[in-house]
Amino acid sequence: MPKSLSVTTYAMAAELPWPDAALAADALGALDPASLLSAGQSQPCALRKISPLGATLRGAGIKAGGAPVAVELETGQRAAGIVDWANGGEAGVRFAQPVDMISLLNRKLVSQPAERRKMPRVELRYPVGVKWGVNLAAASLRNISAGGLQIEGEGLPGRDTFVSLFIDGLNVSSGEVAWASGKLAGIEFMEELSWASIMPWIRDVLRGHEKAAAA
Repeated sequence: MPKSLSVTTYAMAAELPWPDAALAADALGALDPASLLSAGQSQPCALRKISPLGATLRGAGIKAGGAPVAVELETGQRAAGIVDWANGGEAGVRFAQPVDMISLLNRKLVSQPAERRKMPRVELRYPVGVKWGVNLAAASLRNISAGGLQIEGEGLPGRDTFVSLFIDGLNVSSGEVAWASGKLAGIEFMEELSWASIMPWIRDVLRGHEKAAAA
């Protein structure tokens, strides 16, 4: 098992992945390495979040200026764009063309050793049922990975509570609330969720979103 699991977020919605009030990644784990290519030079950085429309990078010395750049991921994929903003050691790159997030996730998975292949953190909105004791709450999924998920809702259980989770189309194990703050809670699965079960489910959810948007 890796010493430090990546907390880079792969957001499925066609939105720019900033601003973000998430907890500092340093307190949660490592970020995927990346490079910012500009004027024939390559600057190492870390990928905090990526969506079809852009990426939030962490790295000293990245400046906004509107000049053409490209973000190169550890899988070798590149996305052209411009640095839209830079502040406090982070920068936002706006892509010139939307990236295919399913292809990106597939490449991410294939780049890992088969025996240690894990689904990265994927940001996706979807209904979740949470049950503990005689209590039942409806929540909204914010992100999911092999090891757990983050949900948002009213009346969620507190830290260290054991819960059962219900997600239409996806079989997940029970879990334990690792942290809770306001309307948010992070739940750690008792058994890791395989990438082979998450990927088809993500595709189905995205197709459902597309049909709903077209209706």
